[in-house]
Amino acid sequence: MGTIGAIISWIVFGLVIGLLARALYPGKQKIGVTNTIALGIGGSIVGGLIAWALGYRPDGGAFQGAGWIMSIVGALIVVWGATAMGGKRVG
Repeated sequence: MGTIGAIISWIVFGLVIGLLARALYPGKQKIGVTNTIALGIGGSIVGGLIAWALGYRPDGGAFQGAGWIMSIVGALIVVWGATAMGGKRVG
């Protein structure tokens, strides 16, 4: 997969994870599509770091995504943090 394909897959993955996190987080978040994608990508990174800190080391040694569940957990943490810092408004 080339660079463009990788960027498109990160965008789609970020959108799906961001939408799932927003659906699971209580309350309404006023976030646009671009911020939802950023939320999903950021959540995936946070989830990957949490998995790494807990001892998960993927085979091959390369940095890989934490998987769907940890990505969603990470995105929920990002939404919570943004909500806590900015009151009820996110985005």
